[in-house]
Amino acid sequence: MKKLLLSLVLLTGGTLVSPAEDLVILTTNDTHSNIDFDDNGKGGILPRKAIIDSVRRAEKNVILVDAGDMVQGTLYFKYFKGDVEYPIFNMMDYDIRILGNHEFDNGLDQLAAHWKNVKADRLSANYDFKGTPAEGLFEPYVIKKVGKKKVGFIGINVDPASLISKENYAGMTYHDAIATANKTAAFLRKSKKCDLVVAVTHIGYEAIPGKASDMELARQSRDIDIIIGGHSHTFVDPSTPEKTPYWIENAAGKPVLVTQTGKYGRNVGYIKIDLDNIKKHQFDYEYIPVTDRFSPEAYDKNIENFLAPYKHKVDSVNSNVIGWSLQDMVNYDRNGAYANWSADFGLWQGRHIADSIRATGKDFPDVDMSFMNVGGIRQPMKKGPVTEGQMLSTFPFSNRMVIIEIKGKDIIEALRIAALKGGEAISENVRVVTDGKGNLMRVTINGDEMDPEKLYRVATIDYVAHGNDDLVSMANNRELWRDNKEMCAEVMRYIRHLTSLGVPISSDPNGRFVEDVNIEIDNNR
Repeated sequence: MKKLLLSLVLLTGGTLVSPAEDLVILTTNDTHSNIDFDDNGKGGILPRKAIIDSVRRAEKNVILVDAGDMVQGTLYFKYFKGDVEYPIFNMMDYDIRILGNHEFDNGLDQLAAHWKNVKADRLSANYDFKGTPAEGLFEPYVIKKVGKKKVGFIGINVDPASLISKENYAGMTYHDAIATANKTAAFLRKSKKCDLVVAVTHIGYEAIPGKASDMELARQSRDIDIIIGGHSHTFVDPSTPEKTPYWIENAAGKPVLVTQTGKYGRNVGYIKIDLDNIKKHQFDYEYIPVTDRFSPEAYDKNIENFLAPYKHKVDSVNSNVIGWSLQDMVNYDRNGAYANWSADFGLWQGRHIADSIRATGKDFPDVDMSFMNVGGIRQPMKKGPVTEGQMLSTFPFSNRMVIIEIKGKDIIEALRIAALKGGEAISENVRVVTDGKGNLMRVTINGDEMDPEKLYRVATIDYVAHGNDDLVSMANNRELWRDNKEMCAEVMRYIRHLTSLGVPISSDPNGRFVEDVNIEIDNNR
């Protein structure tokens, strides 16, 4: 009923009467440059702004918060490097914003150049930017006065190690997320006398052993009332608390509200707080779907006009068909068709390069396998035409293909980490055998068990070869070759090559991280 009433208000532009001591916090996270609607009419900056405007008309006290990763993932960032997203977020009048890890993708110089113009309160309690271009741009917390109450907001960021390329945050110091959050929250509660403490985080929802997460922060906290999260793309749906719990008991036995709205701007979080009953945790957590249900008259004309020339460029690239897919492939399946296709492309590319080098008369070894990262696949592929723009958005990072030489034991260790995550992109000649619970038992290559002491030649990307994405052991390599083009250029060349042969895009959907089969074999037969 609450969602229905709110939807009616949003669609009709009606007004709800709200007591002066109520506060509404609207939340977003992980937009990833998804400025337009997706193929299903979900997301989009213009309907998001219409929702925000409607809530601001309906409620007296509204604070708009973003939990990071505003950029990276579509052509808007690929071509314009933030010149679209940053001005639009300013035009949406965000009150509080924090960094995601992808805000670092073009280095600290560009990060600082954009963030110095951000109109919202810029928060980061556990990143120290002293001596870097971003020095002085961020505060650890901000206190908002709402009626007679003081609400403190803290910004908490993810550990950049093995996640952000080192050169992109050089000089920045990371402090432990949970320790910093708890210290700052205690200061806000006890010294600043805040009635409500909110942590805005980009560390991820799920509890992962050895890593900070929103769930772990909630459990270890004493002074945090609400966590507004990002990074893991988790849709914390209040209608399914058994799947994604949103009330977590803290170290003092009190409840902490933990929220996150998924990804790509498909939802706006809606937290309504009765400020007269904070100690009773009278918080109403809902979400508002962002869709194309609005009439054009509801859209912000200033944003529409600003966006028009950029959208024209993006639409023209998105209409250039370069291939055809025989199947739907999703980018979030860590052990499925798209992961397999990515790695099989890597093996084809690596072997093609090795053959080309040998054709010049130089000595170069065969490539044994490919190991790519699923996190580098940012968009799904639908059955049907495949466009240049689609592939540029799917592989948006400035990664380079490399061929490395590395011992089997280091590959096995990286695959052990991958197995715990649910899989990774490995070529068709490799199988990772697990116990069915994510624990690695063995790795086979070309039907034989991988030799820990043998040197293998692996086609991958520099991001993986540097040990990122938690694949730390992959950094123990010797680089044999590096491409001078971005990976996406090679992917599109491969697709065009297939198309010239009349071959569509297709992939084996069967997982390459497989469960051990305990079958007794009669070797006498």
